[in-house]
Amino acid sequence: MATQPTLAMIPSGYKDGKLYSVLPSDGVGDFDVTRGSNATRINKNGLIETVTGNTPRLNYPLIDGVVNGCPSLLLEPQRTNLIPYSEDFSNAYWTKSGSSVTSGFISPTGGLDAFKLVEDTSVSDNHRIDSQYFAVATSGSVSISIIAKYDGSTQWLKVRDFITNAYVFVNLLDNSFGNTNLVNDSQKIEDLGNGFKRVSFTYSSTSTTAQVRIYLASSGSEDGYTGDGTSGVYIFGAQVEQGSYATSYIKSNSGSTTTRLADTASKTGLSGIIGQTEGVLFIDSFIPNDGNEKVIQLSDGTNNNVVRIFARASGDLIRFQMVTGGGFVVLSSFSLPSDNRYKLAFKYKLNNVSMWANGVKLGIDTNCTIPSGLNRINFNDEGDTTRFYGNVKEVKVYDIALTDQELTVLTKI
Repeated sequence: MATQPTLAMIPSGYKDGKLYSVLPSDGVGDFDVTRGSNATRINKNGLIETVTGNTPRLNYPLIDGVVNGCPSLLLEPQRTNLIPYSEDFSNAYWTKSGSSVTSGFISPTGGLDAFKLVEDTSVSDNHRIDSQYFAVATSGSVSISIIAKYDGSTQWLKVRDFITNAYVFVNLLDNSFGNTNLVNDSQKIEDLGNGFKRVSFTYSSTSTTAQVRIYLASSGSEDGYTGDGTSGVYIFGAQVEQGSYATSYIKSNSGSTTTRLADTASKTGLSGIIGQTEGVLFIDSFIPNDGNEKVIQLSDGTNNNVVRIFARASGDLIRFQMVTGGGFVVLSSFSLPSDNRYKLAFKYKLNNVSMWANGVKLGIDTNCTIPSGLNRINFNDEGDTTRFYGNVKEVKVYDIALTDQELTVLTKI
């Protein structure tokens, strides 16, 4: 019979500020979740849903636009949508050139808040919609995203930052890409269901300003053509954020930029749950390549006694760290490419430590002491300078050291 964990968090039940753990069943292991703003998730019906601050985001996976599988806990960094009218394309903030917009079409929220961008009959001209100019940092990454849908006639779309001329052509019908001048192959298309696709790309900022332009296109390389006056594309949810990838949609439709604050999750008072002389920390999560360091750890409330799984911000390194009395006794790094799902386990016992990923024992340490006073689990370090961001499918804590066979089974994808 397999060893049972003392704490098991498999995202399912929740309420405001609380994410229920399956084990222990008395609520002692339920996580406290905070986020000081509204945010969005993909709900069980496959729709973009806004949830209030501190509500855990149980995010459902979409495969080919259909919910497929159990939800994960979505933890994201703070981001700001720099577009002040992310949904109202009829607002004067958006300039139409060789085009018009019509409202009242169903969107990925299930409401009638999408628009249709319609080409006019201009000869050999652009048919596009432009944002106003807005401020960005002069260095770092900028990510642009737009949700769009093929209307039965126009399948190509071009999305561009006019200032840097970073752009990509995308086919909304077959999810292929046409011409682009992106140097990092960051373009991405996600199927949101009901024909809607989220198109995104990231580029390096070299200016203090940016401007989003969305073009109807006649092919994967041509955005100047003669329109027929009726064809177009459904559009929704424009977003520009400073960061190395596009995060979940931030509704920003009130005339000013909108910030989604960071998610945190932790639980204290677990001294009777966490093994004090031996045990295992396990996490199953998709780890994005977002330039942020990530950590999940057991600790005594300080950084002096810690069992930690740590993802580096760069270099595709996963680190397993154990601190006893303020000094590192285990510090092992392994090359594991990010933007992947990993099942990671850290087994600790006096002079018997091992590190695991996806069914493979990565390393061992046979000369180490064990931290004392472990009483909490955090998706951040104790100084809150580093947090864990990703889609977390499962977290488990064991109060005994599992066997190699058990760890192989536990971590196998």
